[in-house]
Formats: sequence, structure tokens, C-alpha cells
Amino acid sequence: MQIHVVERGQTLNAIAERYNTTAIAIAQANQIPEPDRLVVGQALVIPIVGSYYWVRPGDTLYMIGQRFGISAAELARVNRISLYRPIQVGLRLYIPPRPRRAADFNAYAEPRTRVTPALEEDVRNAAPRLTYLAPFSFRINRDGTLTPPPLGDLPAIAESNNVVLMMVITNLEGNQFSTELGSLVLNDMAVQNRLLDNIFSTAQRLGFGDIHFDMEALPATDRDAYARFLRRARERARANGLMMSVAVAPKTRADQPGKWYPAHDYRAIGEIADFVVIMTYEWGYSGGPPMPVSPIGPVRRVLQYALTEMPASKIMMGQNLYGYDWTLPYEAGTTARALSPRAATALAQQRQVPIQYDSEAQAPFFEYTDDRGRRHRVWFEDARSIQAKFNLVKELGLRGVSYWKLGLPFPQNWLLIEENFRVRKRR
Repeated sequence: MQIHVVERGQTLNAIAERYNTTAIAIAQANQIPEPDRLVVGQALVIPIVGSYYWVRPGDTLYMIGQRFGISAAELARVNRISLYRPIQVGLRLYIPPRPRRAADFNAYAEPRTRVTPALEEDVRNAAPRLTYLAPFSFRINRDGTLTPPPLGDLPAIAESNNVVLMMVITNLEGNQFSTELGSLVLNDMAVQNRLLDNIFSTAQRLGFGDIHFDMEALPATDRDAYARFLRRARERARANGLMMSVAVAPKTRADQPGKWYPAHDYRAIGEIADFVVIMTYEWGYSGGPPMPVSPIGPVRRVLQYALTEMPASKIMMGQNLYGYDWTLPYEAGTTARALSPRAATALAQQRQVPIQYDSEAQAPFFEYTDDRGRRHRVWFEDARSIQAKFNLVKELGLRGVSYWKLGLPFPQNWLLIEENFRVRKRR
């Protein structure tokens, strides 16, 4: 499989010929609605076995082999060329598929009032590439009961695809994480005992295999209380033959200040949980100024800090399946519009603007002018940015990737999972 970036004047037929495939295959793989209208700068996944590389000035077989993890001798053998003669600039070399390592993949699904047909379809399409499926969320009530999300056919889809159903527990009230509710649960033992009883009876009744705590906006004074609560939950989970996982905010140091960080003790949570989802996204967010949602540099720094506090085998890197469209100039108090990678590419096509790529952030973006004359900037994800994150997961030896959230079409992501990893099925 190969990533190709569309250049000015290129057609799908010409691109297909370059890679010995067909325009139909490329259009289907990338779900291109109008194959005759490509966007300059658009990243395409080319559905071929292996990939191709065109020799550049200064290249040697050894250097190319190092880049792709193959010996120079094997590269020469596969391409039927001499190992000892200089290679010609512009020569197309075939790179055979590389070994894939096993990894876990989770995806949250957030049905609001019901599981819509579009969300159900996205879940069905993603499920073969998932280890876990996380309906979001079971909300804690102040009496220790739970308000469940709509589930529809999600449990049946998980079961038919050998996917572990993840029971997400949150301290959400309305649309906000509640500090007060979190503290109540962590410090009132009667409420906590009732909550744990309800969690595990519900998990048994509905067939959940993992209990997943996403409790946010907890104060520093509840740091130890949260760890004690998680230990109790882990003991109950193990007694019931279940896993227990935790979502944590993206930190780069233990004493990081701010609303989201102080009660998330990476070391303690890493010891307690079976695995940890680190929410490495939302640097660029709907209420903030335009910037990449998950730039590779900050993501790397968070993960490198996490590795000093917990083993790589427990770390799931968080990844967004969306981008944002900001109106320029940015004004505090305004809200950017969320959109899927597929919708972002369609918008660039509609506005007839090229897609650019920030090599430092490893993220695509573009700007356009709307019908009212207002300028916009869109940051989103594409095959290149996802491949950069997958490379980071492999480099750091992490457990896998956790996506927020399904229902935002991004067909290239699922193709690249198959290219890079063997998805573990733990059910």
C-alpha cells in the first residue's frame, strides 16, 4: 500500500498507471465521490501490495533498504538488478510488504439520543479492525446509579466481530465533566459502593468485557482518592473476569497544572489499570485558535513522558478522527465547526483550493473564502498524518491506538491499519 499526494494536472487514471493499478480501485479505496475532480495536495492511499520508490540523486540500495527495513541484497533480488552497480536516478523500485506487528485498537462511538444508521454503518465498517468498541458513555448519577447511552445493535456488532465491548464510565453532568460529582463518588463510600455494584451488574447483564473510567476535571485533592477508587474497581473487575482501563489527560510532567491534569497520576494509574488511553488530541479544539488537533511533536512529548511512568505495553495513543474549520481572524468565544477528513477534502474540492501539509506538525490544512467573504482555515487528518502517528506507535512500542470518535468517515485510516498492524482480538 502506498500514499500518493496529488500534483497539479494529475488524473486518477495517470496515478493508477504509475502504480500498476486501476482508477476504480483507487476511487473505491479512498471513497472518492467525484474521481474526475481531485484536489491538489490531496493524499490518496493506493491499494497495492507493497509499494514503489523512485530513486533520487545520492541514493544507494543500502540507504533505500535502511529506510524501508529491507536488506540491499533483498532489494536487488526483488527488483532483478545488480547489487554492485550504481542505480539510476528515477528508477522505480518495488518495495515488498514489511512485517506487521500486533497492536490493539479501540474506538469510541457516541450515540446521542439513538444509534443512527450512519453511526451503525461506520461501526460495522470499523469493527473488523478493532479490539475494543466503547459506546460513550454510562453517566454516573449522584445516588450511585448509572444513566446508559443508547446501544442499539452495537453489542451485537461487537460480538460478531470478536470485539471487546468497553463500558465507559464518566462523571458527565449535562455536557460538562463535573468536579463536584467526581469528588462525591470518590469520597462518599456509600455512593461509591452503590456505583461499583451497579457498574458490575450492568457489565454482566450487557456483556461488557472492559470497565473503562473516563473521569475528568478532578481536583488535585482527589488524586489519591481516585487511585484508591480505581484499585477497588480493578479488584472487582478481576473477580468478575473483566479488564479495567482508564482514560487520562495528555501530560508532560507529573505536576502539570490545569483543570484536567492533577488527579491523573500516570504512575499509579499505570500500575493499576490493564491499559491506559492517553487523550493525545485537542491541541487545536473547537473553542481555541486554529492549529493542528494532534501535532506530532506534542503527541510525542506526552508519550515519551508516559513511558517514564508506565510500560509501553499499557499505553494506547489517542487519535482524533476529525478536524476543525475556523473562521479567520480567530476571536475568543467563537466556535470552530468539526468535520470529518472526507468532508474536509470535499470542502477543499468545492472551494477549489489546494491542500497544504505542515511537515513539522505532520498535519494537512487549507484556507478558503466562504460565500460571505470570510476567510477560513481548516486543520484535519489524512493518510500522511495517520501514517506519521502509526510510525510513532511502532517506534515507541506502544500497545496501540484509541480513536475519538466513530461516525466521522475516514476510510484511509482503516486501510492503513491493515497495512501497518495485525489487529489483536482479545475476545
